Amino acid sequence: MLEASVPNPYSPAPLAKNPDDRGKQDPEETMSRDQIEALQTERLRWSLHHAYENAPGYKEHFDAHGVHPSDFKALEDLAKFPYTDKEFLRKNYPFKAFAATGSELRRIHASSGTTGQPTVVGYTDDDLATWATLVARCFRAGGIRPGDKVHNAYGYGLFTGGLGAHYGAERLGAAVIPMSGGQTEKQVQLLTDFEPSAILSTPTYLLTIADGFKKMGLDPRTSSLKTAILGAEPWTEEMRREIEQAFDLDALDIYGLSEVMGPGVAGESVETKDGSHIWEDHFRPEIIDPLTDEVLETGRPGELVFTSLTKQALPIIRYRTHDLTRLLPGTSHPGHRRMGRITGRSDDMIILRGVNLFPSQIEELALKEPALSPHFTLEITRPDRMDQMAVNIERRDHATLEEAQACAAHLQKEIKIKIGSSCTINVVDPETLARSSGKLKRIYDLRDKD
Repeated sequence: MLEASVPNPYSPAPLAKNPDDRGKQDPEETMSRDQIEALQTERLRWSLHHAYENAPGYKEHFDAHGVHPSDFKALEDLAKFPYTDKEFLRKNYPFKAFAATGSELRRIHASSGTTGQPTVVGYTDDDLATWATLVARCFRAGGIRPGDKVHNAYGYGLFTGGLGAHYGAERLGAAVIPMSGGQTEKQVQLLTDFEPSAILSTPTYLLTIADGFKKMGLDPRTSSLKTAILGAEPWTEEMRREIEQAFDLDALDIYGLSEVMGPGVAGESVETKDGSHIWEDHFRPEIIDPLTDEVLETGRPGELVFTSLTKQALPIIRYRTHDLTRLLPGTSHPGHRRMGRITGRSDDMIILRGVNLFPSQIEELALKEPALSPHFTLEITRPDRMDQMAVNIERRDHATLEEAQACAAHLQKEIKIKIGSSCTINVVDPETLARSSGKLKRIYDLRDKD
């Protein structure tokens, strides 16, 4: 393993001995677009050879589609290679997609496997160094600096969020409070007592923490928090405003998924707050039409696809994320393209009587209603052979039931006009709906149970 015919052009930078140097940008962050694409071409050539020659699953996959790494000569040639997805990884469970399985393998993570065979991911020492470096980039872009205290409320364990964020913050030179998820009252206590300047969590769980402050008679706006780096869920600009107003801080997006690396594939800049820049010295993104598989040009919305350029243990070639977004030119990092907001997942799309909709669309409209909270769920049923959707949503603490019902009536009309779907809105009391310390479950599809 790791004896690819083309030498790996990447060697992770050593950790800076001077903590002040950890707050500086990596040289690759300031590359021009032409420099990035030249680097991508070189690294893609290595990555394709590495996957084919060291991972049995990839060799079988390429051979079945009649392609060979030598077919790659320019960036546009990547389109010749077949897509991969979760099913590819499950088919090659546990390690046939790995290109490193011996003494060089340093860590293994896995998905929960609740919807099927778990997907397994692995890392070498270099992979872990790269991961920490890219997470540190995201935190630095988001405004975290060496010496800051960072409260980590992502879950630790096989889920990549907790450990990925942890080592990234340490590589930046920050002090980490490894709280993990859950125990909301203790979260509030440690945030109050330890006075960190930054918090890492899912956006919906941060709102749960805000509720925890209020339950304990505390105002979250008076906390020490100045920065929140939020990921693992799609969230809207309306959700950003909700969080920033609740805590009086800057809320920034971080993007990643376990199969591609974990958190840190892309991160948002506090100066611009205009979408996460993808670290294209390590990943080549594409946007494709999820129905036709056609590669789309920059600016057009579709499904996000990633190819890894430097990963050793688990190379990823044209991996379909199912996340729906678009690519945009870089701003704070001009050589690296940005992701637009994730509007949903192609596999989370609800088809309701011929209308396609996503939970994020409901969130965007609901958060414009002053008496309704961000806490809601969607229930899909099929009585009398006709699909129906119910939105169960909490009223805000300060709102009367009458005020909330008036807002619910307006929301119902807005959903019909803006999304094109009829639904019922059920207003429930505050703290009625389930909370999650990890990824929140929004959709309850009960059609098979009717």
